[in-house]
Amino acid sequence: MVVILGIDPGLNRTGFGAIAAEGGRLRLLVAGDIRPPRTGSLAERLDYLHGALSEILAVQQPGAVVLEMVFTHQDYVSTAARMAHARGVACLAAQQHGAAVVEYPPARVKQALTGRGAATKEQVARMVAQALGSREPSWSLDATDALALAIGHAQMARANTLMTEARHR
Repeated sequence: MVVILGIDPGLNRTGFGAIAAEGGRLRLLVAGDIRPPRTGSLAERLDYLHGALSEILAVQQPGAVVLEMVFTHQDYVSTAARMAHARGVACLAAQQHGAAVVEYPPARVKQALTGRGAATKEQVARMVAQALGSREPSWSLDATDALALAIGHAQMARANTLMTEARHR
C-alpha cells in the first residue's frame, strides 16, 4: 500500500487530499482545506500553511506528494507569483517529511481521470467521487482538485507498472 497526498496550493485556501492505493484499489484517507488567516502578512500566512501541511504529512506519511506543474497565463502573472509562494511551502514541507514531490501538467491529470484534458472542475469532481466510491458534500473544489492529483498519480503509476511488467514477460 502506498499513501499519496495531493495538494492544490493557494494563499487563501490550499486543498489537500490523501488516498491509499493498493493495486487498483483506492481508499480515501483525508481531504479538506487549509485556510490561512487573510489578515496576516505573507510570511505569517506561509508559516500557517507550512504548519498545517507539516501536521498532515506527519499523520499521513505519504510516499509521494503530488502538485500541478506551474501554469501562468500572461494576464495572471501576479496571481501565479503569489500562488508560487504557497507551492514552495508545500514542496519544502514534503521534503522535510521525506516524501517525493511529483508534478503533472493539469491537462494530464484531467486526461487520466476523465479522458479529456480540458475537463471542467465539475467533471473532475464527479470522476473523483466515482474513483473513491463517494463524494463528501463538504469537499471544496480545491480539495477535489487535490484528490484528483493523488488519484491521477496512482492511476498513471499503476499503468506504468503494468506496462513495465508486460515488457518483461
